[in-house]
Formats: sequence, structure tokens, C-alpha cells
Amino acid sequence: MNKVEICGVNTSRLPVLKNKEMRVLFKAMQAGDTQARGKLVQGNLRLVLSVIQRFNNRGEYVDDLFQVGCIGLIKAIDNFDLGQNVKFSTYAVPMIIGEIRRYLRDNTPIRVSRSLRDIAYKVLQIRDVLANKFSREPSIGEIASELNLKREEIIFALDAIQEPVSLFEPIYHDGGDPIFVMDQVSDEKNLDDRWLEILAVKEALGRLTEREKLILTMRFYKGKTQMEVADEIGISQAQVSRLEKAALGHLRKHVQ
Repeated sequence: MNKVEICGVNTSRLPVLKNKEMRVLFKAMQAGDTQARGKLVQGNLRLVLSVIQRFNNRGEYVDDLFQVGCIGLIKAIDNFDLGQNVKFSTYAVPMIIGEIRRYLRDNTPIRVSRSLRDIAYKVLQIRDVLANKFSREPSIGEIASELNLKREEIIFALDAIQEPVSLFEPIYHDGGDPIFVMDQVSDEKNLDDRWLEILAVKEALGRLTEREKLILTMRFYKGKTQMEVADEIGISQAQVSRLEKAALGHLRKHVQ
């Protein structure tokens, strides 16, 4: 993020326009002067640079973010109203940020359907409108009512545009070894206690008779009923029930 040259632009030599100069240029641009528009863009590129500093931990190329930020800047210039009592930077910064955020959402490694992204964008826009209206963060129910959508659709759409987090993302660092996301993710298939249980069950199964093993395999691995097992191995359903009960009793005894 400390590059001097971005997209062929020497950022150390970028001009800075004063408010009076900008007002003159805006009036000239709105009168049809295309050169004035170019000067406004050139004179506000430092504003784009200041905004993209906020996204320096996303792993994106600075040149790409700068170009996207310039699109937001141009939109702000084309839509700025001199009649409003507000500084141009106050108006432009949210538009530049919005353009960069849209770019980051659309270029996430996880592919999200266009319809789902559209719903998410509408939700974000309505959320901002309602937040200004209520002077607080609106609830999912209020947003759903405004957009005439189900709460589940809104939650699903917002979840879909969340950026994936690397397992090696540090979440805590106190000067020693950092704690990463993967350190907080449990793997139930590889817990020490589970491995011990698996070994105990295997050892217990080895102590059963072949018929007991066959019955348990057909009942609990193949999902057959006691009647189906009885028909297949040629004994009565009552015998299957008795053998199954005895086999499970042996398993519990050896596992415990």
C-alpha cells in the first residue's frame, strides 16, 4: 500500500484542489467543459488513495482497488449537487467505498448467483435507509417487511455475500504465538476420545461370534429389520432378537 506509482500514476505528484477551485470547476463541468471534469478527477485521486487504505488487508491488488475507486469517484463527480451544503469529499467517500465493496463482493472466491447478490444489495440499501429513519439499526423483520421478503431469504442472502475467512487468519495475538481460526475449529472425527472409542468398539467386535457380527452388521450397517435378517440367515425373528440383544450386551461390557 506504500506504492508511489499506481496504474501508471505517480501518486506523490498528484494535485490537491481547494474548495474554491473545485466549485469553479464543477460549474464549468456542468456547463459542458469536459476538461474541467478531467481536472476534478485528477484533483481528487488522493481521496481514492485515502479510501483504499481501509482495504489493505484484503489481499487485493492495489492497482485494481485504485481503478475501482476511481469509478466511484467519477460517479460522485457526475452526480454531485453544488446546491447542497456539503463538502465534495463528504459526498464522494461513501460512493467510493460502496464501489469497492461491490467489487469485492462480486469477486469473492465463492460463486454466488446474481439474484442472491441483488437481494443482498437491496437489503443493505434498505438497511441504511431505515437506520437513518429510525436512528438505530433496523431488525431483520423490519427489513423483510419493507422489501416484502421472508426473513430466511434476507439472512441467506446476507450470509452468501460474506467473505470467506482463511483458516490461518490470526484472531488473537498477545505478543506470543498467535491463535488462528483453525485453532478454534473442532474436528469431531479426529478427537482423541473418539479414536479411543473406535478402537474399543473394534476390539469388542473381535470378541463376538461370526453370527453375532453378521446380525449386527445387517441390522445397524445395512438397516435391515429383524424379520429380514431372520429370513436371510434362516432362523426365527425371536432368535435374531435374542442374539442381537446378547451381542449388544457383550459390546457394552467390553467398551465400558
